[in-house]
Amino acid sequence: MKPVFELENLQVALGSRQKKTLLVKGVSFEVYPGECLGILGQSGSGKSMSIRGAMGLLDQGFSVSGSAKFKGEELLGKSGEELRRLRGGEVGIVLQNPMTCFDPLYRVGYQIGETFSAHRSWSREEIRRRSLEMLERMRIRSPQEVLEKYPHQLSGGMLQRIMIGIATAMTPQLLVADEPTTAIDAITQFEILNEFLRIKKEHQMAMIFISHDLNAISRVADRIVVLNQGQVVDRGDFQYILRHASDPYTRLLVEKRADVMRRYCQALAGKR
Repeated sequence: MKPVFELENLQVALGSRQKKTLLVKGVSFEVYPGECLGILGQSGSGKSMSIRGAMGLLDQGFSVSGSAKFKGEELLGKSGEELRRLRGGEVGIVLQNPMTCFDPLYRVGYQIGETFSAHRSWSREEIRRRSLEMLERMRIRSPQEVLEKYPHQLSGGMLQRIMIGIATAMTPQLLVADEPTTAIDAITQFEILNEFLRIKKEHQMAMIFISHDLNAISRVADRIVVLNQGQVVDRGDFQYILRHASDPYTRLLVEKRADVMRRYCQALAGKR
């Protein structure tokens, strides 16, 4: 089976040739159809920057080298327009803070429609029908009312559900979720993770789930790649990471998770 997406020796640097700072240092991994790859690391580890560099989402001050392939085709060197057509079409992207993805001046329905129009030649009636279907699929109540609301009138969790719905509406072959559960409460986080599990099961699409949260990643990922200071320091499935993590940073994450679980069990025992 061929990978849907793969990085090989990817490097991201900031600055000029005379004064260049290497931020991502030779990252390599791949993700296959129907598989979820978790990328784990703290803020500044290079986990999001690796994907953003491959997808052409970094500012001009950054330089990207190595290789990033989607369905065997090299992405590095493609024009901005080519990458924009890819994003939102064959590649769906869900970002950390949904509020930054919506324009506060326009209704949600209009913005969903604009996204659909960029990738499909649908009539206005078809766009509205598809928008309502998407909201219903994401289990959002009163979808017709939601389309008429402005972003600030909806909760962060609902906006994140809408973002996931938009990202998957074009039936992408790769879904990238960059810290999708960070800015929401624990109950909504649980529901959002369930949505990713449902999408993975129903659509069999390749998925990259980026997070600093080992618990969140453990629920959705088949394999995990751990990044620290721009480098891959561990990789394997969740059980392997728990038992055989070789890097001190990974072991620290595992110990923190164990401590949280221990306190949780103690709290439950105290209530009985």
